Amino acid sequence: MSTKRDFYEILGVSKSATPEEIKKAYRKTAIQFHPDKNPGNKEAEEKFKEAAEAYEVLSDVEKRAQYDRFGHTKQGGGGGGFRGQDMNMDDIFSQFGDIFGGGGGGSPFDSFFGGGGGRTRQRKGSNLRIKLKLTLEEISNGVEKKIKVNRLIRAEGVTFKNCITCQGTGQVRKVVNTMLGQMVSTTTCSACNGAGQLIDKRPSGVDNSGLISKEDMISVKIPAGVSDGMQLSMSGKGNEAPGGGIPGDLLILIEEQEDKELKRDGNNLVFDLHISFIDAVLGTSVEVPSIGGKVRIKIDPGTQSGKILRLRGKGLKDINGYGAGDQLIYINVFTPKKLSSEEKAKLEGLRTSPNFQPHPESGEKGFFERMKEYLG
Repeated sequence: MSTKRDFYEILGVSKSATPEEIKKAYRKTAIQFHPDKNPGNKEAEEKFKEAAEAYEVLSDVEKRAQYDRFGHTKQGGGGGGFRGQDMNMDDIFSQFGDIFGGGGGGSPFDSFFGGGGGRTRQRKGSNLRIKLKLTLEEISNGVEKKIKVNRLIRAEGVTFKNCITCQGTGQVRKVVNTMLGQMVSTTTCSACNGAGQLIDKRPSGVDNSGLISKEDMISVKIPAGVSDGMQLSMSGKGNEAPGGGIPGDLLILIEEQEDKELKRDGNNLVFDLHISFIDAVLGTSVEVPSIGGKVRIKIDPGTQSGKILRLRGKGLKDINGYGAGDQLIYINVFTPKKLSSEEKAKLEGLRTSPNFQPHPESGEKGFFERMKEYLG
């Protein structure tokens, strides 16, 4: 059994907390146990990492859903697939630094504690977001797609020079004498925006950060069982960071294309089958659409409208690997509105038959035989 604390408990929020409430709770907890505020305090540092792990999971829609379902088990990812305690301080600041509003991934305590003892933090490039449309068949089996994205990458032929304002540190320190003693404040350098470098020479088309837009072909593997609105992330496939650092991520929003025949209900697929009154009475076999091609099913004699037939395992694969859903076939018996005189006469002859009443007292076998003979 896992000894890890509940992520919601760590941040002090309920399981129904909104993303904004989770974000505020993480900020409050991170500030409380921040290493700059608790220098040399190992317990505070561990709690700071613990809060970062909780926020990493609960701030991500997909990871949060898996955690809510599986907790800290490996199947759900929590504690088995998240970095958590293995993240170092630079990882945490580079990934979540912007939550404090301290541009460039800086600490919220930089202006009070002198920048955490001169800690150098890597900048992170911005994320890219794309929408990817998938068919039901692609969702069921999983698919690998090559997509074109325009990314900002570090341009060749660009030369840099250290920023003279911050001496290449990316931060400006100020010492103010007060009646309580010296107060040290550290802020992001406004001249280089925290990069520590300025462009000396740049080719045409390169922006002020030394980046240039380039079309890139990226191979994206989509696992089976994704759903509409789900967001997947590819680490390091976003825009590169100005002046070096960690590339951003590519965020992929799944859009499910509507199928003309099959409707999705969770991992199940639903198909409305319309059959004639005669086929419902006498029985038949028909082909119905399904993932991977059509399948033939049997309609038993005397099938009633509203009956549901189930094709086990013919639905969509579960994203967590728990088998596949079913295909449900809803039977709709078509009642004709227009009949010829001959057709009406034949049906009038059957109107008084006890087998046509809602609760027939006689058996069905004789009725089916008479029905075939009567209708020719």
